[in-house]
Amino acid sequence: MTPATRQAAGLRTSRRTSRLSWPLTALLLLVAIVWSGWLARTQLRGEASVIDRLETATLDWRLQIAGPLAPPGTVAIVAIDDRTVTAEGGYPLARGRVAAIVAAIERSGAKGLAIDILFAGSGGSTSGETGGGETGGGEAAAGDVALAAALARIPSAIAAAATFDKAASSLVPMAEDVLSPAALFADAARVGLVNVSTDAGGTPRLMPMLVLTPKGPMPSILLAAAGLGTGGEAALSGDAVRLGAASRRLDLGWHLPLRFHGPAGTIATVSVEQLLTKGSDPKLAGKLVFLGVTATAIGDNFSTPFDPQMPGVEVLATGAANLIDGTALVRDAAVRRIDAGAAIALTLAAVGLIALVPLPIALAVAAATLLAWLGATTIGVASGVWLASVLPLAAMLPPAALAGSIRLYQDRRLARTLAAAEAALRRFQPRALALHLAGHPDFLMVPQERSVAILFVDLAGFTGMSERLGASRTRDVLKEFHTLVVEELVPRGGVVLNFMGDGAMVVFGLPEEGDGDATHALAASLAMIAAVRGWIARTGAETRLGGVRLGAHYGPVILSRLGHDEEQHITATGDSVNVASRLMEVAKSHGAGIAVSKALWDAADVAGLTPPESWEVVAIRGRAEAMTVGLWR
Repeated sequence: MTPATRQAAGLRTSRRTSRLSWPLTALLLLVAIVWSGWLARTQLRGEASVIDRLETATLDWRLQIAGPLAPPGTVAIVAIDDRTVTAEGGYPLARGRVAAIVAAIERSGAKGLAIDILFAGSGGSTSGETGGGETGGGEAAAGDVALAAALARIPSAIAAAATFDKAASSLVPMAEDVLSPAALFADAARVGLVNVSTDAGGTPRLMPMLVLTPKGPMPSILLAAAGLGTGGEAALSGDAVRLGAASRRLDLGWHLPLRFHGPAGTIATVSVEQLLTKGSDPKLAGKLVFLGVTATAIGDNFSTPFDPQMPGVEVLATGAANLIDGTALVRDAAVRRIDAGAAIALTLAAVGLIALVPLPIALAVAAATLLAWLGATTIGVASGVWLASVLPLAAMLPPAALAGSIRLYQDRRLARTLAAAEAALRRFQPRALALHLAGHPDFLMVPQERSVAILFVDLAGFTGMSERLGASRTRDVLKEFHTLVVEELVPRGGVVLNFMGDGAMVVFGLPEEGDGDATHALAASLAMIAAVRGWIARTGAETRLGGVRLGAHYGPVILSRLGHDEEQHITATGDSVNVASRLMEVAKSHGAGIAVSKALWDAADVAGLTPPESWEVVAIRGRAEAMTVGLWR
């Protein structure tokens, strides 16, 4: 092999190994499986992690992009607000007054009532949020009786509250203790827990449908109230809530993911003061009504994606509307399996691409895939499905960064090797051939026949110039001439196969054949003659060259490697090569600068090209048949 061939083979070998080796790729994929599999396992099991904090933050963004839900038509709120507290002379309200509120809600035609107030104790006890307000024990007892009677007249659910050990963790919440309503009220209404599950920032995310307590399992107030006024009860069935014929899918541990309708006040709200003044309100008719406190500095408030201060009673009403209307976010075991599968698949795909595909392409595809998943999660949330956005990102980035770092190091090392090898290769072959040989070291090991355009060019008066200028200056003049040949012909698709003293052989159609080879050869011939004549004019006083001659032909040739197995060069042979060479003689004998065959002219797209000044039928030395030749003088 020539140095060129050996360089080409070296480049080919390097390119075969530019990807990571199979053992290293397998090791990186194993790391990716272990890492993403561990994260997927935490997702499937619902284990708390830092990822959850980031996930809830991105959930807020996606909810804001999706926008708020329309106000529900199934749920309303009766609020003990600032106006009510002022009108009643303070808080807590006497239970007799609460009984009047319940009666007004019943008169309004509400189908059910859920009360976010803890009626602990009786007979004027103040152990709960409301427990007194009456001036005497008898009056307090009467208020209790009135409230119990009012609750009995309307399907209702009242609040209990659980306390938890913050250090304990389980999918189904386990309460240390429960603050329950007095038996008088518990006998008149269903009882449900009002606890909500918040994230690290205090935003309610989930509503537990069931809590394990020392007294046994207790339902959420949503579960207790959802079926009020319908003749049935909401019940847990597998991983869902059955509500009549409807089924609402739940997250692990029987949690309902909340989706808020908008800022505070989005759900229809009636002030207690207004309700008591009017005696009833038609806005409550046919709805499940939540009674609770919204007054400043009295009721509990939560931050939500749409409002930093939402009253707790509206959070509960939101959960009830989600449960009744089916507007809750869906994040059950099936969705979590999709999350886990996406995390593992995206991670393996990213690592595999980085290991085996060119790094820029791999990174672009991996980023596009991840963005597509993030887009899918945004669309999912808008459609009511809570797909994880952070889990695949957290699963993908560390293994991908590791693989990318290793690949970047290897690619940079190979790039330096390739640059040095290609620079050396270009010294032995034209650039187009060098690049082609780098990717195809077996190029022309088997000769190929194809039609190409061949161009020969030489200087007139070169011998006399060499005698006058001497070897050193003649070499400088040749260097200038050869530079002109390369600058005019190579950009137009020509490959200089050989510089022969004051001449050059150029082929159009090497290394690959193209539809425009003949056209490029003609255009390059005209440009070449103009450029060389300009150069001769600038250097004429010294060189005294007689001009330039160019012959060009289009026809079949044999492209092959000639020479010894260890010393080869690529060339074109055949009658078409001889004809192109002889056409320079035709140009000289006719006093022309360019002579091209009719075959070349016919093969080219000549639109816009200057036509020959004349067409001549001439004999070609060494050939029996005459040829039609176009001449430019």
